[in-house]
Amino acid sequence: MDLRNASMVTEFILLGFSGPWELQVFFFVTFALIYGATLMGNILIIITVTFSSALRSPMYFLLGNLSFLDLCLSTVTTPKMITDLLAEHRAISLWGCMAQMFFMHFFGGAEMTLLITMAFDRYVAICKPLHYRTIMSHRLLRGLVVLSWTIGFIHTTSQMVLTVNLPFCGHNVIDNIFCDLPLVIKLACIETYTLELFVIADSGLLSLICFILLLVSYTVILVTVRQRSSGGLSKALSTLSAHIIVVTLFFGPCIFIYAWPFKSFSGNKVLAVFYTVITPLLNPLIYTLRNQKMQEAMKKLQAQHVGSTETF
Repeated sequence: MDLRNASMVTEFILLGFSGPWELQVFFFVTFALIYGATLMGNILIIITVTFSSALRSPMYFLLGNLSFLDLCLSTVTTPKMITDLLAEHRAISLWGCMAQMFFMHFFGGAEMTLLITMAFDRYVAICKPLHYRTIMSHRLLRGLVVLSWTIGFIHTTSQMVLTVNLPFCGHNVIDNIFCDLPLVIKLACIETYTLELFVIADSGLLSLICFILLLVSYTVILVTVRQRSSGGLSKALSTLSAHIIVVTLFFGPCIFIYAWPFKSFSGNKVLAVFYTVITPLLNPLIYTLRNQKMQEAMKKLQAQHVGSTETF
């Protein structure tokens, strides 16, 4: 094909969810409420961790960073998806699409690494409690958080540097709720088989390897605790259950999406919604409803705020 004579694409059409007008309105209200709850929940966690003196442990520092990443990941895709539900022309510019994919993989890659850091933190807290403060120092914590952001940046840059200059002409319809890297690559006017394999290796294997490492780390923790005392096992299970739920629900859809990235998979939209809309909400729900210390810190901050307001 002569690319110079072809009509170059300047925007992509996102099909999103199709159906009658009533169904579109239902989706709009539902996803808007979920996104609003995601914003409030994660912002509440960030504020509580930042200003509560009772939450100065490394675990809550990492939890605050996780909430920030969840907030960013959801914001990259969800507002556009919500507005498209009531729009007739569901378009996104070429560079808007590229930016969406860049930040999705940036925040997603950073969150994968941060979850591994949180698993390491739980290992030290449960298996080496006497050395916890020494090992999980502020310097190490800051370094691990910076490392997670760095890995996320390398992860997304390695893919986007090969995607951003692809020629797009003719087909510009994406059968998803956001710009998904595998689907966008398929629309290029040149052969992209090698790039497709690279995306599988980069995103799919990264997700799978991180997920396996996390499961192994949690297994090591449980085996270690069981060998020491049976009573400690139930406590460890209670502590780790929230982490295991978050990890499974975060990595599950991601692994499925990139296990069949270049084939027709009817559940892609459902998995995409779960990954970008539902999962970021689960973090505040799981960690606030199950964590008594977090609840007490929130109530204390609220009482302090009310008290300071009454003095004026």
